[in-house]
Amino acid sequence: MSEDTGQNVLSVDDLSISFKTRDGSSKAVDAVNFHIARGETLAIVGESGSGKSVTCYSLLGLIPQPPGVIESGVAQFTSQGQQRDLLRSDKQALRSLLGNKIALIFQDPMTCLNPYLTIGEQLIEPLCQHKNHTREQARNRAIELLQEVGIKNAEARFTSYPHEFSGGMRQRVMIAMALITEPELLIADEPTTALDVTIQAQILDLLDKLKKQRNIALIFISHDLSVVASIADRVAVMRAGKIVEAGKTQQIFKQPRHAYTQQLLASVPSGAKPAQACQPNPQAPALLKIEHLKTVFEQGKAGLFSARPAPTIAVNDVSFELRHHEILGLVGESGSGKSTLGRSVIQLIKPTAGRVQLDGQELTQLSSKQLKPLRQRMQMIFQDPYASLNPRMTVFDTLAEPLLYHRIATRKNVTPRVLALMDDVGLAHAAIRKYPHEFSGGQRQRIAIGRAIATKPEVIIADEPVSALDVTIQAQILELILALVERHNLSMLFISHDLSVVRTIADRVLVMHQGQVIERGDTETLWAAPQESYTQSLLAAVPHL
Repeated sequence: MSEDTGQNVLSVDDLSISFKTRDGSSKAVDAVNFHIARGETLAIVGESGSGKSVTCYSLLGLIPQPPGVIESGVAQFTSQGQQRDLLRSDKQALRSLLGNKIALIFQDPMTCLNPYLTIGEQLIEPLCQHKNHTREQARNRAIELLQEVGIKNAEARFTSYPHEFSGGMRQRVMIAMALITEPELLIADEPTTALDVTIQAQILDLLDKLKKQRNIALIFISHDLSVVASIADRVAVMRAGKIVEAGKTQQIFKQPRHAYTQQLLASVPSGAKPAQACQPNPQAPALLKIEHLKTVFEQGKAGLFSARPAPTIAVNDVSFELRHHEILGLVGESGSGKSTLGRSVIQLIKPTAGRVQLDGQELTQLSSKQLKPLRQRMQMIFQDPYASLNPRMTVFDTLAEPLLYHRIATRKNVTPRVLALMDDVGLAHAAIRKYPHEFSGGQRQRIAIGRAIATKPEVIIADEPVSALDVTIQAQILELILALVERHNLSMLFISHDLSVVRTIADRVLVMHQGQVIERGDTETLWAAPQESYTQSLLAAVPHL
């Protein structure tokens, strides 16, 4: 990377980390060097398993030892003229730094915030711990910072619990917690991965503004190169525990030297649909017809001294058609009703009103028993394959289950069919007896896709199937989905908040906002000339390389 100026907040030299496993020692970080100065943003990018997070967590004593072993390295942290090697500091010294001079923003705020404590209690804790503030002083500072990170009605929300905030608001609270002690180094680990494009843009703007205002050094860990392009001053590209390329952001993105960096950049969705993708016939009859669909969730019962809460209208008077051999994109922010609509269509949630017709057959009035044979024709791919796959079932059991349940195969002839499904989705036959935890995220999603196509369905509802994947794995899964649509003549409702992905894969697009479809049209037409201001704001928020 660039030369050490002597004004660096952090300088890491020759850092190597390994993990002891049953199969021997596995090197996770291999002779890594980097540094960062005040007011600078260094992005560390790479696929899952490249060593990005392990590198930064090791500096703060957050990797378990054993099985983790720091084999070599120096991590010199400079604060107010004093230098300290983080790798050789004891737990008490690191505890005094972490949450005070060094702060960390985790990827998933819901798992990092204590569900039993109010937001306010969690915010004032570091001030009382590190700055010796009184509770009243800490409370005033916390409310001030909540306002600074864009939480409206901060004084009232101070006593709210994490589950009462949206994903974007929880991430803002995490940023407020990280900044409340005014740290000199901030490490953000994939802080926008699960957020919608508009919320992501707000969080990135907020981080950049606060970094400049407070002159903080920011290490930004990410696999999203479009996001990195908009926020980083310098970039370090990691692969298999090594930094394979590093330099200024513009230099890395415009003239990447290493083949791996070139591969990462080539995998970013460009919005262009592959030439080999077959276009559906616009005159083809509708396979799936949705008319005036409405799904309402009741909000509990009335209390002794309180009225019953108003019901939530998740899907409100939605109508659309899905043609034979078509991929229909459904986009919108979290809470817009996308997933509820998908689940209502496939009858996992019973809609309150409206009609759902599959090839002319009405589904909403059918019982579970009557729906059973139709489940073979409609399947779903969920967002998180780790949550949707049974951890006690092997790949064989997972793929065989729908075949046996719908009597497509018997115990005697199911194995060849399972192996054919594994071929279809690109899984090695040798993995047939493995369990979900033994696979990567991309491989688990391939298993979930294999399970969905096992019954040879006509319609698939794909709910955010690539949102949590690295760009290279995401590109592979999108390519697989397009190939399967061609090979099996599928129709698909593709739900996503990633507009670049939807543009790459969808023939037509529906834009959803507050439970209603507010705009629809052919993908390229809608991208070129969106009519609704909400659609325009969604497109404007998409990060670009």
